[in-house]
Amino acid sequence: MRRREFLAGAAGACGAFGTAGAQAQRRPNIVWIMADQLRYDCVGANGNQLIQTPNIDRLAARSASFSHAFVQSPVCVPSRVSYFTGRYPHSHKNRVNYTPLDEREVLIQRMLRDAGYRTGSVGKLHYFPPTAEHARATGFDAVRLDDGISATDPYSDYVKWRNAHDPKAKLHYQATEAKPGGNPFRGAIEYQYTPTAWVGSESRAVLRELAGGAQPFFLFSSFFKPHSPYTVPEPYDAMFDGVEIPLPRQVTLADIEKLPLPVRTQILRGRAQYGMDRRRLQWIYRSYYASVKMIDDEVGRLLETLRETGQEENTIVVFSTDHGDQLLAHGLEGKNVFFEESVRVPFMIAQPGRVKAGRRDELIEMVDVLPTLLDLGGVAAPERVQGRSFAGLLTGGAYEPREFVFAENVIPEVITNRSLDLPFERGKGVGGVRHPDAKMIRTRRWKYNHYTGHGGELYDLEADPGEERNLIADAGQAGRVREMRERLLDVMITADEVDQIAPRWRLQ
Repeated sequence: MRRREFLAGAAGACGAFGTAGAQAQRRPNIVWIMADQLRYDCVGANGNQLIQTPNIDRLAARSASFSHAFVQSPVCVPSRVSYFTGRYPHSHKNRVNYTPLDEREVLIQRMLRDAGYRTGSVGKLHYFPPTAEHARATGFDAVRLDDGISATDPYSDYVKWRNAHDPKAKLHYQATEAKPGGNPFRGAIEYQYTPTAWVGSESRAVLRELAGGAQPFFLFSSFFKPHSPYTVPEPYDAMFDGVEIPLPRQVTLADIEKLPLPVRTQILRGRAQYGMDRRRLQWIYRSYYASVKMIDDEVGRLLETLRETGQEENTIVVFSTDHGDQLLAHGLEGKNVFFEESVRVPFMIAQPGRVKAGRRDELIEMVDVLPTLLDLGGVAAPERVQGRSFAGLLTGGAYEPREFVFAENVIPEVITNRSLDLPFERGKGVGGVRHPDAKMIRTRRWKYNHYTGHGGELYDLEADPGEERNLIADAGQAGRVREMRERLLDVMITADEVDQIAPRWRLQ
């Protein structure tokens, strides 16, 4: 969809909405920026003094910036669908990457478009099927797609663009070309041809298109980085040369064997990395930090474009991620576990003159983002939404704080594919792990993780912020375990109560 078609469609839609369209014009725009696999502690505004994120830090300074925001699942698709439906993974049923969305689920782009917004998406969506046509069917008007995964390259607008423009197009976009003594993850292609640069450029182009119309707009700008592989192009590859970044404690096999079986299986799957050479791990951290700097630069350019369009004052800006990254904390590369590195994420939201800027330490879940954005936009949230709006917290209105947050995961690398494929046997599970579905309840101080048939974990986050001492078998904590288990049971019983009540029985 090019500019002329886009604006013509906007004008037609505005006329079709009539009074609703006129009302929609008074609503705030929404620009939602999402990084992939970004840790909470890898943002300068969150206390990291080595990383370089000046643009994100400036956004944080004018935002409500949350220190205790938690995803609903520490894996891409379940987390993203929870963001976009306001519903928990066990409810929307997208539990594993690249699984089709239940056609009954309605995503935020559809809700906003029905309310008179024009909608656009650039970069990673992670929907299945991974096509632009499917993305438009979910409610996006403009789509520029790139999921950053080789298997989805045939559907990638980025790959098509790069093939037509990059002199090195025969090289894979994640190809590396190390120099002696330098970063082993140095990228082989120039920055201007990378997925990160392309998402930034296309996001700015779509933003200009959206801002030129008469209706309010919703733009989702989604970057693949800092997700592995750790390829990072010049000049970013050398940005942290010589910087000694603190590394996580190196764990032993004995440490890992103390963990519940599903977690142990996750860490030791395939080619286990817990014994990785520390020099290589240092380069991974340097490259990860450099990838975050790339995202920060693109965030700065996008926010500057928003200012140039004259829409900054009437735009809600959200910055978030789908989950964190263990980066070998607890011996694991990647995510899919309930350790803080995976489930606690950076989250900030700004709206000039309306959202009160400052650090917020309230517990929030990412299912809360959708009802909050709808609330700020004056759009009613569907009854099936399970998150709760924290708009009152942002604007000085009424708000009931959460006492705890909830997350869940099927641990998809236990039920996995390709070289790690393991058969599922009904009644016996997968590879000796019976039903690896896992649940987490976290209060301000305590975290309880439950693994069906395989025990659990209890961590005192005040005394043990590194989550190294599992107190689940401590006789003195029996009451605490019982209390946390009851909270978990309450969540599982009540989360879907609206779905289980016939419409005619509900208060209209």
